Amino acid sequence: MKIVAIEVFATELPLVRPFIVAYDAFHKLPSIIVKMTTDTGLVGYGEGMPDPHVTGETFSSTYEMLVKDIAPLVLGANPFDIEKVHRIMGQAVYCAPSAKAAIDIACYDLMGKAAGQPVYNLLGGKAHDFLTVPYVVSILPPEEMARQAAQALQDGYSSIKIKVGGDPAVDVKRIRAVREAIGPDVQLRVDANQGWRNVATTMRVLKQVEDCQLDWIEQPVLADDLIGLAEVRQKTFIPVMVDEGLHGDKEMREVIVRQAADLINIKLMKCGGLYPALKLVAQAEMAGMGCQVGSMVESAVATAAGAHLSLAKGMIFSNEMVGPLMFSRDFGQLRYEQDRLLLADRPGLGVEVDEAVVRELSVFSAEVS
Repeated sequence: MKIVAIEVFATELPLVRPFIVAYDAFHKLPSIIVKMTTDTGLVGYGEGMPDPHVTGETFSSTYEMLVKDIAPLVLGANPFDIEKVHRIMGQAVYCAPSAKAAIDIACYDLMGKAAGQPVYNLLGGKAHDFLTVPYVVSILPPEEMARQAAQALQDGYSSIKIKVGGDPAVDVKRIRAVREAIGPDVQLRVDANQGWRNVATTMRVLKQVEDCQLDWIEQPVLADDLIGLAEVRQKTFIPVMVDEGLHGDKEMREVIVRQAADLINIKLMKCGGLYPALKLVAQAEMAGMGCQVGSMVESAVATAAGAHLSLAKGMIFSNEMVGPLMFSRDFGQLRYEQDRLLLADRPGLGVEVDEAVVRELSVFSAEVS
């Protein structure tokens, strides 16, 4: 089986409501969809969701890189030769993880379809019976965040994740308001998205919310400051999760050596797809660190890929595969029942991609063959 054609679609997905984090506010999100066709007639889909603040890629740079620099080089490759595909991409360009993730995910979709197996069976089979997702609350006034969190519990969610990282004094109010609204027993995760920037600010906030029973604090300091993150971990009993500070093997080694975090957040768009993500899970297991699979708020395509990984690995105790719940339009459908994500057992990613919607939402596209 050989890859004979790759189509690249630069699309924009509309959100139900603005998604507000410490470093930006989004009303729509850019998604690069890859359609990969083989000489056997099988078609696989992948997705790249670039974020200049996190992956160092832009919408246009990812599209151009795929069309001109990466896709032409993987034509003729066998999707099952996934290490070779990554070597080819790595020799062509340094980093560019979301561009590489789009190719990687399409290859896994093809592998599953060729083998007649869902992707999770290619990754080790089911380590979990089902996946539970949190309800994610954007940065808003404390009372509105509390209202949304309380409503989410009524809607069947069992865990809440809130975005903070604005004014530290207001963030304390946000955390306290949400905890009061949901009660003492509901899981509460807090993500600062680098917004507190340094150790001093982080500790000032954490000291004021120590009684709020946080599951963990995610990426409170700047991404490059693993020394600072390690210091935060030493000074608080609240578990610390690294997100933007962890992309691939290089950062993973440093996190382990510096003992900079209790938990890691793996994102396919940061590390380059499923194949490199498996390496991060293995390293985390050796270091005794729990893993979460996070999301860049991706469509059903990349969300399904992350869900397959989450289902297949026991070290992955948490996932945030919530992207499809946040879009008013999507390229396919995933099945959610309250806070449970139920993957289909169909071959590949298990997502029936509506190509008409892909083309409708495309800003520009190109075929490489």
